[in-house]
Amino acid sequence: MSQKDRSTQAFEPDLITDPKKKAEKEASNAVKQFDCVLDLIDQVARDGRPFKLRPSTILQLHQIAMEGLSRYAGNWRPDKAVITGSQHKPPERVQVPGLIEDMCDWVNDNWQGQSAVQLCAYVMWRLNWIHPFDDGNGRTSRAIAYLVLCCRLGDRLPGENTVPEQITHDKKPYYDALEQADLASTDDAPDTSALEKLLQHYIANQLVTALDNATNHDISDPNNRRFH
Repeated sequence: MSQKDRSTQAFEPDLITDPKKKAEKEASNAVKQFDCVLDLIDQVARDGRPFKLRPSTILQLHQIAMEGLSRYAGNWRPDKAVITGSQHKPPERVQVPGLIEDMCDWVNDNWQGQSAVQLCAYVMWRLNWIHPFDDGNGRTSRAIAYLVLCCRLGDRLPGENTVPEQITHDKKPYYDALEQADLASTDDAPDTSALEKLLQHYIANQLVTALDNATNHDISDPNNRRFH
């Protein structure tokens, strides 16, 4: 099912009502969130310790993304969630903490048995499926998935035009892949093959920019970033 706009239906009034100021705050928070992801990746690369995905990390990155935008920044959603533009109905709020724990356990238990792309795709899909926040689910799932991808690789993925940025510039293929995973997966047998294929395409694009930068005098501005 193709979707042009898949988003969480808001049940709370916006903290910032001016569209321009809200967009500026979203952009600023998104850069801060991604910088935090890079810091976490660097810690893993520097310390050489096994990575463990924890609910506290998910809450931390959501808090950064939604600071000043949502009164529930850094907290699980207080009520039901409705995703407009999607057939998926997220689980009840009371189930969220347990499902997040299960997701983290799955990633940690399968850390060596799954590839970086498989783990990334699973987190990106499952966190969206649980939809644990009142807002900011997509940007947080992409941040956590990219964190898992790079930590499984052991360092930052080189190149600009990162995977989260590519998704932000055109979300339709990403939404379509999420819908395919929703329809194909069960709790016991996740099927994120469509999302894995899409991620391979994004990763290849990012790596191409690393090669371009290595052979090009005119390197693009690293401050020109968009992640939400």
